[in-house]
Amino acid sequence: MTIAFLDLRDKLREFSRARDWDQFHTPRNLATALAVEAAELLEHFQWLRDEESTSLQPEVREAVSLEAADVLLYLVRLADKLDLDLIALAQRKIEINAEKYPVALARGNAKKYTDL
Repeated sequence: MTIAFLDLRDKLREFSRARDWDQFHTPRNLATALAVEAAELLEHFQWLRDEESTSLQPEVREAVSLEAADVLLYLVRLADKLDLDLIALAQRKIEINAEKYPVALARGNAKKYTDL
């Protein structure tokens, strides 16, 4: 993992420890909180047309930014509790997806790999 990522993980550990929240930060609870925060992020895009979603008003962009941060923080905390290296796993997943979606078949195509 990168230094910045480890620093973020460590800050979250200390934040939770100082508040005695480790007792609540079970993988199930963190996964649930992550899903809730992802839904809160999605809520800002509900009913927007595609072009509206690419040029958010400043106050909406700020709200989206904070919700995106919440999603990241819960994911980092969950990964910490499960001893997952998110950076390595993300790189591995990109490799898996590259095999599933070869450029020659997937370029400009939104179909699932099973339908290419």
